[in-house]
Amino acid sequence: MHNEIQQTIDILIKGGLILYPTDTVWGIGCDATNEAAVKKVFELKRRQDNKALICLVSDLRMLQRYVYEIPEAAYDVIEFSTKPTTIIYDQPINLAKNLVAEDNTVGIRVASDEFCQKLIRKFKRPLVSTSANISGSPTPKSFREIGSEILKGVDYVVNLQLEKTNSQPSSIIKIGNDAVVKIIRK
Repeated sequence: MHNEIQQTIDILIKGGLILYPTDTVWGIGCDATNEAAVKKVFELKRRQDNKALICLVSDLRMLQRYVYEIPEAAYDVIEFSTKPTTIIYDQPINLAKNLVAEDNTVGIRVASDEFCQKLIRKFKRPLVSTSANISGSPTPKSFREIGSEILKGVDYVVNLQLEKTNSQPSSIIKIGNDAVVKIIRK
């Protein structure tokens, strides 16, 4: 795993795109603080850049560096969720501008996958995590289902968990600074 982490970081530092296993589905990723890299993700997915992308952090401490104010309810959701849960936060900071939605929000998940946590911790920056498909196409449930356009469009494919069938995408909950909680995807 150590070798895979280092090779992945070498690509991320150069602004490249990776294809990697996450705690949900296989994801296309990049440095979430690099605007040019984020733009490449939108282009690869053929996705309008006004549709926000999710990013992953390694832990609560890292989350605090990328959200101006974390609502109290978010801490409970993170602690007590039984499945991977992405929270949409108001007022993100220190992230690529094109990663932030028009309403000044961003979806962030604390990664629960061991590889993701170690990679993000060592990289010291959050990663974009969006499903490994062209927008509008079905989300692949395993590495074998990922289309050739995606495989050819990334700079590096992480060579781990290639046989694993991944679970569903994460739940998505919006928790505003006004304490209003809205379930976006169960």
